[in-house]
Amino acid sequence: MYGCQQILIHCDSNTNAILEFICSESNKLSNCAIYYARQIWFKARRYITKFELDSEMKSNRHFQTLYSQVAQQACRSVFESFKSFRELNAAYKRGEIVDKPKPPKYRKDGFNLVTYPKQALKLINEPLRCFGRESCSKWRGQIRIPLGTQVKAWFGIDSFTLPMPSNLGFSDIKELRILPRNRCFYAEFVYKSSTVVSDVDKSRILGIDHGLNNWLTCVSNIGTSFIVDGHHIKSLNRWYHKLVSSLKENKPQGFWSNKLAFITEKRNRQVRDAINKTAKIVVNHCLQHRIGRVVFGWGQGIKTGVNLGKKKNQQFVQIPTARLKQRIEQLCVQHGIEFIETEEANTSAASFVDGDTLPKHGEKPDNWKSSGRRVKRGLFCTAMNWYINADCNGAANIMRKVSTILGVDLSGVCRGALTHPTRIYIWVTAKKKRNNEANLRCVATI
Repeated sequence: MYGCQQILIHCDSNTNAILEFICSESNKLSNCAIYYARQIWFKARRYITKFELDSEMKSNRHFQTLYSQVAQQACRSVFESFKSFRELNAAYKRGEIVDKPKPPKYRKDGFNLVTYPKQALKLINEPLRCFGRESCSKWRGQIRIPLGTQVKAWFGIDSFTLPMPSNLGFSDIKELRILPRNRCFYAEFVYKSSTVVSDVDKSRILGIDHGLNNWLTCVSNIGTSFIVDGHHIKSLNRWYHKLVSSLKENKPQGFWSNKLAFITEKRNRQVRDAINKTAKIVVNHCLQHRIGRVVFGWGQGIKTGVNLGKKKNQQFVQIPTARLKQRIEQLCVQHGIEFIETEEANTSAASFVDGDTLPKHGEKPDNWKSSGRRVKRGLFCTAMNWYINADCNGAANIMRKVSTILGVDLSGVCRGALTHPTRIYIWVTAKKKRNNEANLRCVATI
Protein backbone atom coordinates (compact mmCIF):
# COMPACT_ATOMS: atom_id res chain seq x y z
CA MET A 1 0.00 0.00 0.00
CA TYR A 2 1.36 3.40 -0.97
CA GLY A 3 0.71 6.92 0.25
CA CYS A 4 1.73 10.30 -1.08
CA GLN A 5 2.61 13.64 0.44
CA GLN A 6 2.54 16.94 -1.44
CA ILE A 7 4.77 19.88 -0.49
CA LEU A 8 4.69 23.32 -2.10
CA ILE A 9 8.12 24.11 -3.53
CA HIS A 10 9.60 27.43 -2.41
CA CYS A 11 12.69 27.99 -4.52
CA ASP A 12 14.87 30.67 -6.03
CA SER A 13 14.61 31.91 -9.61
CA ASN A 14 17.26 29.47 -10.90
CA THR A 15 15.54 26.38 -9.53
CA ASN A 16 12.17 27.69 -10.70
CA ALA A 17 13.56 28.08 -14.24
CA ILE A 18 14.80 24.47 -14.14
CA LEU A 19 11.38 23.22 -13.01
CA GLU A 20 9.65 25.17 -15.77
CA PHE A 21 12.08 23.77 -18.35
CA ILE A 22 11.75 20.08 -17.45
CA CYS A 23 7.94 20.30 -17.08
CA SER A 24 7.71 22.04 -20.44
CA GLU A 25 9.89 19.40 -22.11
CA SER A 26 7.77 16.65 -20.53
CA ASN A 27 4.65 18.27 -21.96
CA LYS A 28 6.18 18.47 -25.46
CA LEU A 29 7.35 14.85 -25.29
CA SER A 30 3.88 13.69 -24.24
CA ASN A 31 2.30 15.49 -27.18
CA CYS A 32 4.81 13.91 -29.58
CA ALA A 33 4.04 10.46 -28.17
CA ILE A 34 0.30 11.09 -28.37
CA TYR A 35 0.66 12.20 -32.00
CA TYR A 36 2.52 9.02 -32.96
CA ALA A 37 0.03 6.78 -31.10
CA ARG A 38 -2.96 8.55 -32.68
CA GLN A 39 -1.51 8.16 -36.17
CA ILE A 40 -1.02 4.45 -35.58
CA TRP A 41 -4.65 4.20 -34.51
CA PHE A 42 -6.12 6.28 -37.35
CA LYS A 43 -4.06 4.81 -40.21
CA ALA A 44 -3.31 1.23 -39.15
CA ARG A 45 -6.32 0.79 -36.82
CA ARG A 46 -4.21 -0.84 -34.15
CA TYR A 47 -3.04 0.13 -30.69
CA ILE A 48 0.46 1.26 -29.87
CA THR A 49 2.68 -1.08 -27.87
CA LYS A 50 4.85 -0.04 -24.98
CA PHE A 51 8.20 -0.96 -26.51
CA GLU A 52 7.26 0.46 -29.91
CA LEU A 53 6.53 3.84 -28.37
CA ASP A 54 9.79 3.87 -26.40
CA SER A 55 11.93 2.93 -29.39
CA GLU A 56 10.23 5.53 -31.59
CA MET A 57 10.61 8.37 -29.08
CA LYS A 58 14.28 7.73 -28.27
CA SER A 59 15.38 9.81 -31.25
CA ASN A 60 13.06 12.66 -30.25
CA ARG A 61 14.78 15.87 -29.18
CA HIS A 62 12.59 16.30 -26.10
CA PHE A 63 13.23 12.69 -25.05
CA GLN A 64 16.99 13.30 -25.18
CA THR A 65 16.67 16.55 -23.22
CA LEU A 66 15.05 14.90 -20.20
CA TYR A 67 16.64 12.39 -17.84
CA SER A 68 16.20 8.96 -19.44
CA GLN A 69 13.96 7.46 -16.74
CA VAL A 70 11.82 10.60 -16.65
CA ALA A 71 11.33 10.47 -20.42
CA GLN A 72 10.40 6.78 -20.24
CA GLN A 73 7.82 7.54 -17.55
CA ALA A 74 6.26 10.24 -19.76
CA CYS A 75 5.97 7.75 -22.65
CA ARG A 76 4.63 5.13 -20.25
CA SER A 77 1.84 7.49 -19.20
CA VAL A 78 0.82 7.94 -22.84
CA PHE A 79 0.81 4.17 -23.31
CA GLU A 80 -1.37 3.71 -20.21
CA SER A 81 -3.89 6.25 -21.54
CA PHE A 82 -4.16 4.38 -24.86
CA LYS A 83 -4.42 1.09 -22.98
CA SER A 84 -7.42 2.53 -21.12
CA PHE A 85 -8.84 3.65 -24.47
CA ARG A 86 -8.50 0.09 -25.77
CA GLU A 87 -10.32 -1.35 -22.75
CA LEU A 88 -13.10 1.24 -23.07
CA ASN A 89 -13.46 0.38 -26.74
CA ALA A 90 -13.84 -3.28 -25.88
CA ALA A 91 -16.44 -2.45 -23.23
CA TYR A 92 -18.33 -0.29 -25.74
CA LYS A 93 -18.45 -3.13 -28.28
CA ARG A 94 -19.78 -5.45 -25.57
CA GLY A 95 -22.51 -2.90 -24.82
CA GLU A 96 -21.33 -2.22 -21.26
CA ILE A 97 -21.02 1.55 -21.78
CA VAL A 98 -23.26 3.87 -23.77
CA ASP A 99 -20.94 6.61 -25.08
CA LYS A 100 -18.34 5.71 -27.67
CA PRO A 101 -14.83 6.46 -26.33
CA LYS A 102 -12.43 8.74 -28.17
CA PRO A 103 -8.63 8.44 -28.35
CA PRO A 104 -6.60 10.61 -25.94
CA LYS A 105 -6.24 14.23 -27.03
CA TYR A 106 -3.22 16.51 -26.97
CA ARG A 107 -2.22 18.41 -23.87
CA LYS A 108 -2.97 22.11 -24.14
CA ASP A 109 -1.26 23.21 -20.94
CA GLY A 110 2.35 24.27 -21.10
CA PHE A 111 3.56 22.02 -18.26
CA ASN A 112 3.27 18.33 -17.53
CA LEU A 113 4.00 16.01 -14.63
CA VAL A 114 7.62 14.89 -14.16
CA THR A 115 8.28 11.60 -12.34
CA TYR A 116 11.64 10.51 -10.89
CA PRO A 117 11.99 6.92 -9.57
CA LYS A 118 13.87 6.28 -6.34
CA GLN A 119 16.84 4.91 -8.28
CA ALA A 120 17.58 8.34 -9.79
CA LEU A 121 17.49 10.24 -6.46
CA LYS A 122 20.29 10.76 -3.98
CA LEU A 123 20.20 12.17 -0.45
CA ILE A 124 22.86 14.74 0.42
CA ASN A 125 23.33 17.02 3.42
CA GLU A 126 23.53 20.77 3.10
CA PRO A 127 23.59 23.47 5.79
CA LEU A 128 20.32 25.23 6.56
CA ARG A 129 20.48 28.81 5.29
CA CYS A 130 18.40 31.53 6.90
CA PHE A 131 18.25 34.93 5.18
CA GLY A 132 21.48 34.23 3.35
CA ARG A 133 23.46 33.30 6.46
CA GLU A 134 24.68 29.79 7.14
CA SER A 135 23.72 28.17 10.44
CA CYS A 136 26.34 25.56 11.29
CA SER A 137 24.28 24.07 14.14
CA LYS A 138 21.37 23.03 11.91
CA TRP A 139 21.52 20.62 9.00
CA ARG A 140 18.81 19.22 6.82
CA GLY A 141 18.69 16.66 4.05
CA GLN A 142 18.57 17.66 0.42
CA ILE A 143 17.48 15.41 -2.42
CA ARG A 144 19.68 15.58 -5.49
CA ILE A 145 17.60 15.34 -8.67
CA PRO A 146 19.56 14.67 -11.91
CA LEU A 147 19.03 16.32 -15.28
CA GLY A 148 19.63 14.97 -18.77
CA THR A 149 23.06 14.88 -20.42
CA GLN A 150 21.84 17.23 -23.14
CA VAL A 151 20.98 19.85 -20.51
CA LYS A 152 24.47 19.52 -19.03
CA ALA A 153 25.98 20.06 -22.47
CA TRP A 154 23.80 23.11 -23.12
CA PHE A 155 23.78 24.87 -19.75
CA GLY A 156 26.50 23.15 -17.70
CA ILE A 157 23.98 21.98 -15.05
CA ASP A 158 23.70 18.29 -14.19
CA SER A 159 21.27 18.39 -11.22
CA PHE A 160 19.29 20.48 -8.75
CA THR A 161 18.20 19.92 -5.13
CA LEU A 162 14.95 20.02 -3.18
CA PRO A 163 14.56 19.82 0.62
CA MET A 164 13.81 16.43 2.13
CA PRO A 165 10.61 16.28 4.25
CA SER A 166 11.39 15.87 7.93
CA ASN A 167 8.53 13.41 8.53
CA LEU A 168 9.63 10.93 5.85
CA GLY A 169 12.56 8.58 5.62
CA PHE A 170 14.56 8.57 2.41
CA SER A 171 14.54 4.75 2.32
CA ASP A 172 10.71 4.74 2.32
CA ILE A 173 10.39 6.95 -0.77
CA LYS A 174 9.47 5.08 -3.96
CA GLU A 175 9.33 7.98 -6.39
CA LEU A 176 9.25 11.76 -6.57
CA ARG A 177 6.78 13.66 -8.74
CA ILE A 178 6.96 17.33 -9.65
CA LEU A 179 3.43 18.65 -10.16
CA PRO A 180 2.89 21.98 -11.99
CA ARG A 181 -0.41 23.47 -10.87
CA ASN A 182 -1.75 27.02 -11.19
CA ARG A 183 1.70 28.55 -11.72
CA CYS A 184 3.03 26.72 -8.65
CA PHE A 185 5.16 23.60 -8.33
CA TYR A 186 4.55 20.80 -5.84
CA ALA A 187 6.87 17.97 -4.85
CA GLU A 188 4.83 14.79 -4.36
CA PHE A 189 6.63 12.03 -2.47
CA VAL A 190 5.24 8.52 -2.98
CA TYR A 191 6.13 6.25 -0.08
CA LYS A 192 5.21 2.81 1.18
CA SER A 193 2.74 2.80 4.07
CA SER A 194 1.75 -0.08 6.28
CA THR A 195 -1.80 -1.15 7.12
CA VAL A 196 -3.00 -0.18 10.59
CA VAL A 197 -4.40 -3.07 12.66
CA SER A 198 -7.76 -1.89 14.05
CA ASP A 199 -10.18 -3.52 16.45
CA VAL A 200 -13.40 -3.38 14.42
CA ASP A 201 -16.51 -5.54 14.21
CA LYS A 202 -17.86 -6.49 10.76
CA SER A 203 -21.39 -6.72 12.14
CA ARG A 204 -21.33 -2.98 12.80
CA ILE A 205 -22.09 -0.94 9.69
CA LEU A 206 -22.22 2.76 8.80
CA GLY A 207 -24.41 4.09 5.97
CA ILE A 208 -23.46 7.35 4.23
CA ASP A 209 -25.76 9.57 2.17
CA HIS A 210 -24.20 12.58 0.42
CA GLY A 211 -25.80 15.91 -0.41
CA LEU A 212 -25.23 19.67 -0.53
CA ASN A 213 -26.11 21.46 2.72
CA ASN A 214 -25.56 18.16 4.52
CA TRP A 215 -22.40 17.03 2.76
CA LEU A 216 -22.40 13.62 4.44
CA THR A 217 -25.16 12.11 6.56
CA CYS A 218 -23.99 9.03 8.44
CA VAL A 219 -26.17 6.54 10.34
CA SER A 220 -24.97 3.31 11.97
CA ASN A 221 -26.76 0.21 13.18
CA ILE A 222 -25.54 0.79 16.75
CA GLY A 223 -27.63 3.93 17.30
CA THR A 224 -25.16 6.67 16.31
CA SER A 225 -25.65 9.33 13.64
CA PHE A 226 -23.99 12.58 12.58
CA ILE A 227 -24.03 15.10 9.74
CA VAL A 228 -20.98 16.80 8.23
CA ASP A 229 -22.09 20.33 7.41
CA GLY A 230 -21.69 21.39 3.77
CA HIS A 231 -22.68 25.08 3.91
CA HIS A 232 -19.08 26.28 4.20
CA ILE A 233 -17.78 24.29 1.24
CA LYS A 234 -20.77 25.41 -0.85
CA SER A 235 -20.17 29.04 0.11
CA LEU A 236 -16.49 28.68 -0.74
CA ASN A 237 -17.33 27.47 -4.26
CA ARG A 238 -19.87 30.23 -4.71
CA TRP A 239 -17.32 32.89 -3.74
CA TYR A 240 -14.78 31.39 -6.14
CA HIS A 241 -17.14 31.35 -9.15
CA LYS A 242 -18.36 34.85 -8.42
CA LEU A 243 -14.79 36.21 -8.27
CA VAL A 244 -13.74 34.35 -11.42
CA SER A 245 -16.77 35.71 -13.27
CA SER A 246 -15.94 39.28 -12.30
CA LEU A 247 -12.27 38.92 -13.28
CA LYS A 248 -13.11 37.37 -16.67
CA GLU A 249 -15.77 39.95 -17.51
CA ASN A 250 -15.15 41.61 -20.91
CA LYS A 251 -12.02 39.50 -21.37
CA PRO A 252 -11.28 37.24 -24.38
CA GLN A 253 -11.96 33.52 -24.22
CA GLY A 254 -9.17 31.59 -22.50
CA PHE A 255 -8.05 34.61 -20.46
CA TRP A 256 -5.88 33.73 -17.47
CA SER A 257 -3.84 35.82 -15.05
CA ASN A 258 -1.80 35.59 -11.87
CA LYS A 259 -4.83 36.68 -9.86
CA LEU A 260 -6.95 33.88 -11.31
CA ALA A 261 -4.19 31.36 -10.68
CA PHE A 262 -3.86 32.55 -7.08
CA ILE A 263 -7.55 32.32 -6.19
CA THR A 264 -7.89 28.97 -7.98
CA GLU A 265 -4.97 27.50 -6.08
CA LYS A 266 -6.30 28.88 -2.81
CA ARG A 267 -9.73 27.36 -3.44
CA ASN A 268 -8.20 23.99 -4.41
CA ARG A 269 -6.14 23.88 -1.21
CA GLN A 270 -9.19 24.63 0.90
CA VAL A 271 -11.15 21.90 -0.89
CA ARG A 272 -8.36 19.36 -0.33
CA ASP A 273 -8.26 20.31 3.34
CA ALA A 274 -12.04 19.84 3.62
CA ILE A 275 -11.84 16.42 1.94
CA ASN A 276 -9.07 15.19 4.23
CA LYS A 277 -10.75 16.44 7.40
CA THR A 278 -14.16 15.05 6.47
CA ALA A 279 -12.74 11.63 5.59
CA LYS A 280 -10.85 11.59 8.88
CA ILE A 281 -14.05 12.43 10.79
CA VAL A 282 -15.81 9.43 9.24
CA VAL A 283 -12.95 6.99 9.85
CA ASN A 284 -12.35 8.20 13.41
CA HIS A 285 -16.05 7.64 14.16
CA CYS A 286 -15.73 4.08 12.85
CA LEU A 287 -12.62 3.39 14.92
CA GLN A 288 -14.15 4.88 18.06
CA HIS A 289 -17.29 2.71 17.81
CA ARG A 290 -15.56 -0.36 16.29
CA ILE A 291 -17.54 -0.12 13.04
CA GLY A 292 -16.10 -2.55 10.50
CA ARG A 293 -18.06 -1.69 7.36
CA VAL A 294 -18.84 1.56 5.55
CA VAL A 295 -21.58 1.66 2.89
CA PHE A 296 -21.48 4.70 0.59
CA GLY A 297 -24.53 5.45 -1.56
CA TRP A 298 -23.49 6.53 -5.04
CA GLY A 299 -25.19 6.86 -8.42
CA GLN A 300 -23.16 6.41 -11.61
CA GLY A 301 -23.32 9.47 -13.84
CA ILE A 302 -25.09 11.42 -11.12
CA LYS A 303 -23.31 14.67 -11.98
CA THR A 304 -23.42 14.38 -15.76
CA GLY A 305 -27.14 13.70 -15.90
CA VAL A 306 -28.33 15.97 -13.11
CA ASN A 307 -30.89 18.65 -14.01
CA LEU A 308 -31.61 20.82 -10.97
CA GLY A 309 -31.53 24.17 -12.70
CA LYS A 310 -28.60 26.43 -13.56
CA LYS A 311 -27.93 27.60 -10.00
CA LYS A 312 -28.34 24.22 -8.29
CA ASN A 313 -26.36 22.43 -10.99
CA GLN A 314 -23.37 24.71 -10.41
CA GLN A 315 -23.52 24.13 -6.66
CA PHE A 316 -23.96 20.38 -6.96
CA VAL A 317 -21.42 19.64 -9.69
CA GLN A 318 -18.61 21.69 -8.14
CA ILE A 319 -18.78 19.89 -4.77
CA PRO A 320 -15.96 17.26 -4.93
CA THR A 321 -17.95 14.39 -3.40
CA ALA A 322 -16.33 11.78 -5.69
CA ARG A 323 -12.87 12.73 -4.42
CA LEU A 324 -14.20 12.57 -0.86
CA LYS A 325 -15.54 9.06 -1.51
CA GLN A 326 -12.14 7.97 -2.83
CA ARG A 327 -10.38 9.43 0.20
CA ILE A 328 -12.73 7.65 2.61
CA GLU A 329 -12.10 4.40 0.74
CA GLN A 330 -8.32 4.89 1.03
CA LEU A 331 -8.48 5.48 4.77
CA CYS A 332 -10.84 2.52 5.24
CA VAL A 333 -8.43 0.19 3.44
CA GLN A 334 -5.54 1.55 5.50
CA HIS A 335 -7.35 0.88 8.80
CA GLY A 336 -8.82 -2.49 7.86
CA ILE A 337 -12.42 -1.26 7.42
CA GLU A 338 -14.45 -2.75 4.58
CA PHE A 339 -15.68 -0.12 2.11
CA ILE A 340 -18.80 -0.89 0.06
CA GLU A 341 -20.27 1.28 -2.70
CA THR A 342 -23.91 0.76 -3.62
CA GLU A 343 -26.47 2.48 -5.81
CA GLU A 344 -28.84 4.82 -3.97
CA ALA A 345 -31.98 4.71 -6.13
CA ASN A 346 -35.22 5.48 -4.20
CA THR A 347 -33.46 5.68 -0.83
CA SER A 348 -34.72 9.22 -0.21
CA ALA A 349 -38.33 8.51 -1.17
CA ALA A 350 -38.79 5.19 0.66
CA SER A 351 -39.52 5.04 4.38
CA PHE A 352 -36.97 3.11 6.44
CA VAL A 353 -39.20 2.87 9.50
CA ASP A 354 -42.08 1.37 7.50
CA GLY A 355 -39.84 -1.05 5.58
CA ASP A 356 -40.68 0.10 2.04
CA THR A 357 -39.19 -1.86 -0.84
CA LEU A 358 -36.11 -0.38 -2.50
CA PRO A 359 -36.18 -1.04 -6.26
CA LYS A 360 -33.01 -0.45 -8.24
CA HIS A 361 -32.55 2.36 -10.73
CA GLY A 362 -34.89 1.86 -13.70
CA GLU A 363 -36.71 -1.06 -12.07
CA LYS A 364 -39.35 0.81 -10.04
CA PRO A 365 -42.85 -0.61 -10.62
CA ASP A 366 -45.58 1.71 -11.85
CA ASN A 367 -47.68 1.15 -8.73
CA TRP A 368 -44.79 1.70 -6.30
CA LYS A 369 -45.63 4.25 -3.61
CA SER A 370 -43.83 5.33 -0.46
CA SER A 371 -45.49 4.79 2.92
CA GLY A 372 -44.19 8.16 4.15
CA ARG A 373 -43.94 11.61 2.68
CA ARG A 374 -41.54 14.54 2.58
CA VAL A 375 -43.14 17.26 4.73
CA LYS A 376 -40.58 19.91 3.87
CA ARG A 377 -36.91 20.15 3.06
CA GLY A 378 -35.00 18.00 5.53
CA LEU A 379 -38.05 16.54 7.27
CA PHE A 380 -39.65 13.16 6.53
CA CYS A 381 -42.95 11.89 7.97
CA THR A 382 -43.47 8.12 8.28
CA ALA A 383 -46.75 6.21 8.13
CA MET A 384 -46.80 6.15 11.95
CA ASN A 385 -46.63 9.95 11.92
CA TRP A 386 -43.01 10.02 13.13
CA TYR A 387 -41.03 13.03 12.01
CA ILE A 388 -37.42 12.08 11.25
CA ASN A 389 -34.49 13.65 9.41
CA ALA A 390 -34.89 13.05 5.67
CA ASP A 391 -31.16 12.54 5.04
CA CYS A 392 -30.89 10.12 7.97
CA ASN A 393 -33.77 8.19 6.45
CA GLY A 394 -31.82 8.01 3.18
CA ALA A 395 -28.62 6.87 4.92
CA ALA A 396 -30.53 4.14 6.78
CA ASN A 397 -32.07 2.96 3.50
CA ILE A 398 -28.59 2.79 1.97
CA MET A 399 -27.64 0.32 4.71
CA ARG A 400 -30.84 -1.62 4.00
CA LYS A 401 -29.79 -1.95 0.33
CA VAL A 402 -26.94 -4.28 1.33
CA SER A 403 -28.11 -5.64 4.69
CA THR A 404 -29.45 -8.88 3.21
CA ILE A 405 -26.29 -9.59 1.24
CA LEU A 406 -23.98 -8.79 4.16
CA GLY A 407 -26.21 -10.43 6.74
CA VAL A 408 -26.18 -7.53 9.22
CA ASP A 409 -28.83 -6.62 11.77
CA LEU A 410 -30.36 -3.12 11.47
CA SER A 411 -32.50 -3.30 14.60
CA GLY A 412 -30.05 -0.96 16.34
CA VAL A 413 -31.09 1.97 14.13
CA CYS A 414 -33.19 3.78 16.72
CA ARG A 415 -35.62 6.65 16.38
CA GLY A 416 -33.24 9.02 18.20
CA ALA A 417 -30.50 8.44 15.63
CA LEU A 418 -32.92 9.23 12.81
CA THR A 419 -34.35 12.31 14.54
CA HIS A 420 -31.44 14.11 16.24
CA PRO A 421 -28.13 13.57 14.40
CA THR A 422 -25.07 15.45 15.63
CA ARG A 423 -23.96 18.23 13.26
CA ILE A 424 -20.20 18.49 12.73
CA TYR A 425 -18.55 21.52 11.16
CA ILE A 426 -15.36 21.08 9.12
CA TRP A 427 -13.82 24.42 10.03
CA VAL A 428 -14.47 25.87 13.48
CA THR A 429 -12.55 29.09 14.07
CA ALA A 430 -10.93 30.01 17.36
CA LYS A 431 -13.26 33.01 17.65
CA LYS A 432 -16.31 30.78 17.48
CA LYS A 433 -14.82 28.49 20.12
CA ARG A 434 -14.18 31.44 22.44
CA ASN A 435 -17.73 32.70 21.96
CA ASN A 436 -19.14 29.30 22.80
CA GLU A 437 -16.99 29.07 25.93
CA ALA A 438 -18.09 32.57 27.00
CA ASN A 439 -21.75 31.65 26.50
CA LEU A 440 -21.30 28.53 28.61
CA ARG A 441 -19.71 30.57 31.40
CA CYS A 442 -22.59 33.04 31.29
CA VAL A 443 -25.12 30.24 31.53
CA ALA A 444 -23.21 28.68 34.43
CA THR A 445 -23.14 32.04 36.25
CA ILE A 446 -26.87 32.55 35.79
